[in-house]
Amino acid sequence: MVVQQTATRPRSGPVVVPSLGGWGLSAHADLAYRTLALLGPSTSRLLARDLGVEVAPISRALDELVAAGAVRIRAEGRARYWHAVDADQVVSGLRQRRAPQVWSEQLRRHVAAVSSLHLERIPATAVCRLPTRAAARARIAELVAAERGEHLAINTEDVISADAAAAAAPLDRSLVSRGIRVRLLGLTPRDGSHGERLPAGGEYREAASLPLKLMVFDRRAALFPADPANFEAGALLISDPDAVAHLAGLFYTLWGTACDPHQHEVPTVMLSARERAIVSLLIAGHSEAAAATELGLSRRTVVYTLRGLMDRLGVDNRFQLAMILGAARAVPLPNVTPSTTRNTQEP
Repeated sequence: MVVQQTATRPRSGPVVVPSLGGWGLSAHADLAYRTLALLGPSTSRLLARDLGVEVAPISRALDELVAAGAVRIRAEGRARYWHAVDADQVVSGLRQRRAPQVWSEQLRRHVAAVSSLHLERIPATAVCRLPTRAAARARIAELVAAERGEHLAINTEDVISADAAAAAAPLDRSLVSRGIRVRLLGLTPRDGSHGERLPAGGEYREAASLPLKLMVFDRRAALFPADPANFEAGALLISDPDAVAHLAGLFYTLWGTACDPHQHEVPTVMLSARERAIVSLLIAGHSEAAAATELGLSRRTVVYTLRGLMDRLGVDNRFQLAMILGAARAVPLPNVTPSTTRNTQEP
């Protein structure tokens, strides 16, 4: 895999590139920002060519990035070059721009999510109303004690009260100490600080907006507030298998687009030994046939392995694959030097 060079200046040191998808930006905007941040300034046409997409969606992506404060444009002769803004500055700006949570909007999201469950179709025996916050906390403690595999939670509160934190901490420690997979989704803090704190072993991600406060226990039961504007009004506990599966699916849909703040919003990419070996050789300039010979594999195996990796990461070509893997530090990017073949007058 020979990566087309698009930088007008060399990179100096490793660059950590945040994923902008969790802030509501499109996939094209995210890829365009990664490419500019990792390989340096480029024109819209060169960027479109390198990413293997049409100019029109790249132009729209650049408009998104300008609105998000993630890129700037500079004229160099008759050409216009797009420059990536420093990643820390971009993330800080996005956090500050997130609109304060409006309860009427939160209520709309909550009702929409709950309505999709079709509560009227769920047997009465599979729905339990917990009338107070204290009753809900007591039932949560019982469910947590019985969990054996997985605990999923969504927190829609901008600020976690000391009372709520004190109630949650021992439950989280108990789950992690027993080897239960704990995954928590929270809102991105507006002040730029880190949000939830989980014991070592728990997994946490942030999103700009979330539809409802939720807990899913071993995919056997799910609990959410009866009134999202008043947690003292208690909660509903659902044990219907289809409804619980629906809510678990909702959680993982949100999880897939959320960011891990402890990894600077860079999603982790895990490669098998074979994938890493193949990609490293192709980035170093080997052809598919040469990489296959080097590793004692067939060329078909190399091609199928690459295709599977690209499908898994949701990219369309090898340049995009290199950007994703390089940004996640799954493999080293090739050394980038100023291009000697670029027409600097290209718009």
